[in-house]
Amino acid sequence: MPLYEHVFLARQDISSQQVEALVDTFKGVIETNGGKVEKVEGWGLKTLAYRIKKNRKAHFTLLNLDAPPAAVKEMERQMGINEDILRFMTIKVEVLDPEPSAMVQKRDRDDRRDRGDRGDRPDRGDRPDRGERRRPEETSREG
Repeated sequence: MPLYEHVFLARQDISSQQVEALVDTFKGVIETNGGKVEKVEGWGLKTLAYRIKKNRKAHFTLLNLDAPPAAVKEMERQMGINEDILRFMTIKVEVLDPEPSAMVQKRDRDDRRDRGDRGDRPDRGDRPDRGERRRPEETSREG
């Protein structure tokens, strides 16, 4: 069977549980039509580059599919009808990547970054004294 990567964007005002319910619904469509979902990645709520149907953010989800074209077509048809789905895109690929996608790796890297004491800053040493500062009322224009 052909392999696909499918990404869809769900409205910002639905909950994570509702997004998971959508994923389960679309998984069911694929499986009833003879395919299977290899991997599901929820990328979370992200800001969009521009508004889509008055939404500034969306829940992003990736599905890796091993399914016949008819199953993907039916899933896309149902996504087009669903009001909670803002956009979707399906790409046919040669091989499905079992590793976490770049989006998930980026999020993991961001989560690991320690910002506690800012110890990564270079030592600035002793700074020279800049002298006393003048108040705005002390600096008068001489003319």
